[in-house]
Amino acid sequence: MAAVTLVLPQQAHAQDARIEIDIFKAGFIIGVSGGSGLLHFQGNGYPVSIRGVSLGLTIGASKAELIGEVYNLGKPSDIEGTYVAAQAGVAVAGGAKVFDLTNSKGVNLKLRGAQIGFELSLDLSGMQIKLK
Repeated sequence: MAAVTLVLPQQAHAQDARIEIDIFKAGFIIGVSGGSGLLHFQGNGYPVSIRGVSLGLTIGASKAELIGEVYNLGKPSDIEGTYVAAQAGVAVAGGAKVFDLTNSKGVNLKLRGAQIGFELSLDLSGMQIKLK
């Protein structure tokens, strides 16, 4: 008797929340960043703080204004945690940035936005988000 396997397409998971973030970054070799944002979840706004450090080649100063979708968020406190991304790039006067980050709780951020200023980077960056 032959076995039949039925493969169904994966369902796209709807976003659970939205987030807006402003990040300021400056550095020479070691970059330091900080900022704030607002998590929009189930009709409420939750202020968040952003901290980060990057190690590697980082030269310059920049500001990034990011917006995006949040997936796998069960409750507001799940947004808290460290998000890590290895990246390389140059941003000059309005370069676009796109990030796809996940924390240890499985919360996924899909962020996009513009970066203003000059920054040359080849680094490993970490970003920590906390509720205020």
